[in-house]
Amino acid sequence: MKKETLRIVFMGTPDFAVATLKTLVEHQYHIVGVITAPDKPAGRGRKINTSAVKDYAVDHNLKVLQPTNLKDEAFVEELQSLEANLQVVVAFRMLPKVVWDMPKFGTFNLHASLLPNYRGAAPIHWAIINGETTTGVTTFFIDEKIDTGAIILKEALAIENDETVGSLHDKLMELGSQVVLRTVKLIEDGAVQTTIQPNTDDLKTAYKLHKDNCKIDWSMGIDDIYNKIRGLNPFPSAWCDLLNHGEKLSVKIFEIHKIVEDHQLEPGQLLVTKENLKVAVSGGYISVCEMQLPGKRKMDIKSLLNGYDFDKNAKML
Repeated sequence: MKKETLRIVFMGTPDFAVATLKTLVEHQYHIVGVITAPDKPAGRGRKINTSAVKDYAVDHNLKVLQPTNLKDEAFVEELQSLEANLQVVVAFRMLPKVVWDMPKFGTFNLHASLLPNYRGAAPIHWAIINGETTTGVTTFFIDEKIDTGAIILKEALAIENDETVGSLHDKLMELGSQVVLRTVKLIEDGAVQTTIQPNTDDLKTAYKLHKDNCKIDWSMGIDDIYNKIRGLNPFPSAWCDLLNHGEKLSVKIFEIHKIVEDHQLEPGQLLVTKENLKVAVSGGYISVCEMQLPGKRKMDIKSLLNGYDFDKNAKML
């Protein structure tokens, strides 16, 4: 099969997906259409916000479709009219069978974990939160369920000790774009060999993140707290309540260091100097390097301490 015989529809929305679309375009694959999320108002001014994938597609004169309902007959007909024989999905939403079953060579997805572990919405976050030392990316053919289809390729990546979800996201974004490229080449050459995913009871899940599971529990051990904050930095961010001057404030914690050290302080108790803020935890301290007070911007801790006063009984809750 020659490269130009592939007619690809690409589906994706955020920056993570742009790297893959860009790689396919730069390798001169024929992208007949790009499916992405509808535009929506965002921010205080309700300015219309377009997806990162749409911005790239428009800049490169690619046809863009933005359906609100993937089962809508008009959308399905327009998708069929593109006559794609392969669909590539990166960071999009669940597809109905009428869509994923449409092209001759199938529809495959890029997932940011080593499947079958960490199926779900937030695999990069949970790999760090759970203290994994290795993660990776997987391409697989989409089927009726979420992230369960036959695996095409997998590639692993080490997680550094001080990795944040932001840095790991960028590494997996680039790795994923190359694995997608290799997957497309296998399909192009008729050389795909798939592996059925095992489905055992001990699989780890990448649950959707929400306010409750992003809250820091200062009674946990130092490593668990350290991993959780890193796994939520910079987005959506770990948070907790700060009790200070008799007032309870919701604060966000970003960059941190851990200090393994014996002490007799209660979890959440603060040690404050002119330049440092340390939170006592089981097994040592979490040294806070970046924090955000309600209604304020994120600040390095030295700048924050310059203009904010902690009383002697201040505590993280």
